[in-house]
Amino acid sequence: MTGTGTTLVIGATGTTGSRTTARLTAAGHRVRAAGRRATPVPGAEPVAFDWYDPATHAAALDGVDRVYLIPPLGDPDPAAVMLPFLRRARTAGTRRAVLLSSSAVPEGGPAVGVVHQALPELFEQWAVLRPSWFMQNVTGMHAHARSIREDGTLWTATGSGRVGFVDADDIAAVALHIREDGTLWTATGSGLVGFVDADDIAAVALHALTDDRAPNDDLVLTGPEALGYDDLAALITEVTGRPVVHRPISREQLRDRLSALMSVEFAALLADLDRAIAEGAEDRVTETVQRLTGRPPRTFRAFLEKEPGPTAAGAGAAR
Repeated sequence: MTGTGTTLVIGATGTTGSRTTARLTAAGHRVRAAGRRATPVPGAEPVAFDWYDPATHAAALDGVDRVYLIPPLGDPDPAAVMLPFLRRARTAGTRRAVLLSSSAVPEGGPAVGVVHQALPELFEQWAVLRPSWFMQNVTGMHAHARSIREDGTLWTATGSGRVGFVDADDIAAVALHIREDGTLWTATGSGLVGFVDADDIAAVALHALTDDRAPNDDLVLTGPEALGYDDLAALITEVTGRPVVHRPISREQLRDRLSALMSVEFAALLADLDRAIAEGAEDRVTETVQRLTGRPPRTFRAFLEKEPGPTAAGAGAAR
């Protein structure tokens, strides 16, 4: 994308936002790093930003022609605050918007799916990144991660479903459980997921934000293989040397566990996503990372071998 404008990265200290900011600055782009505390980010201009405080929006948008959008976390209706902001951004001169959504949320679906549906009407240049579950969830603060840290068990309600993991915030919850007790609790059963590395998401985000031609599409991002949570636990055990087990539980049990960490409504939404995995909704892999970046996505094994694992610093360790 030609021009000398500024890219606004919302959530610039988060899992994908920090990685996207680093790639943009390394490529010589001007970046405004937005967050509630205006935390300094190397190579970027920090700015205070709060989705729920419109008084912070004008300064964040000044001189911006591209924006990377991380929805407000835990909000079951993000469109209520995001759509007014996006209309304001368009009026202020923003030409391209790249939204981080989820492979589990289709256009027009619940939560951020409403924003996805509106984006092409607001901007001529746009993209929606729909990653599968994040690999980083095994090293961050996701509920699954915490469970593994505590007792080496992975609890889910996905049955035998498989998932192509991608979203770092989701996988961060997984990591929280892993580090605390070695157990991964899910409602995914034997469902499969195409887990994806947040670095691969950021690499795609860089292209979506800066290529001369915008994708103008939704991009489902996965890793190169679909894995079940039993596979995940086995790989973590093999690579890190710490025994980790997956404990399948019901959708209702997972909802109740998550309710201790978040609103009941959002806990129910996440539990429903696990149930969808059990039914096969995430059993897929795509070539999007390869097509956009020119290289294959990282495998989960390679991720574990490179990243600090859920037990790399010992039980109870945090990042």
